[in-house]
Amino acid sequence: MTGVLEVIVLTTLAGVTIPVGGFLARIEHIHPQWLDDEFRHSVIAFGGGVLLAAVALVLVPEGIAELPPWIASLAILSGGICFMFTDIYLAKHRSSAAQLLAMLLDFVPESMALGASFANNSQSVGLLLAILIGLQNLPEGFNAYRELDSSSTMKKSAILPGFCLLVLLGPLSGLTGYYLLALFPRLVGLIMLFAAGGILYLTFQDIAPQAQIKQRWAPSLGAVVGFVFGLIAQMVIA
Repeated sequence: MTGVLEVIVLTTLAGVTIPVGGFLARIEHIHPQWLDDEFRHSVIAFGGGVLLAAVALVLVPEGIAELPPWIASLAILSGGICFMFTDIYLAKHRSSAAQLLAMLLDFVPESMALGASFANNSQSVGLLLAILIGLQNLPEGFNAYRELDSSSTMKKSAILPGFCLLVLLGPLSGLTGYYLLALFPRLVGLIMLFAAGGILYLTFQDIAPQAQIKQRWAPSLGAVVGFVFGLIAQMVIA
């Protein structure tokens, strides 16, 4: 299998978990009250844990490899500030899309980095990114669907088809990384660190608060489990 084909297949498979998560979110007849409460919050926390794993194990370590400390720091701060203003804009317009924003913030730059990794013969990093993207997209697709379904003016019938279209961002971003960004490793690092800053902001501003329920402890453990999944993938592949 050629590098280009590997990038297309891996990014597509990782992106498919977005509509799969959305489809699972549509199944409310199993146990609605339980689904809306502890299970939903546990899924939110799991997604947050995997996002933190991506930041700690991939985005930051790979991002700082080609950059001096001051540029790396500015890239992370810029990501956090940019998504703070985006979050403020969404709040003013009463648009609840934090989960969707976190998903895209993670999916696109990591897919670009995956493509650049294969172009530079770093298949182990690319495969690790593909696993982390898939792990993240499943709970994020689940949470983003329910978030949009409950509070957005978007037609409910259009949410899942929209998620299916988002899958295309994976191979498009991966091929961009393979053919273009691989020539500029510092730019790849900047993109990864910018995304890391945005993920950290959204995790503590929007995702972590939604995961908490008084007198319930499983959701917090879900964050630990999510991080462990990312750690296992990193230790097995790296």
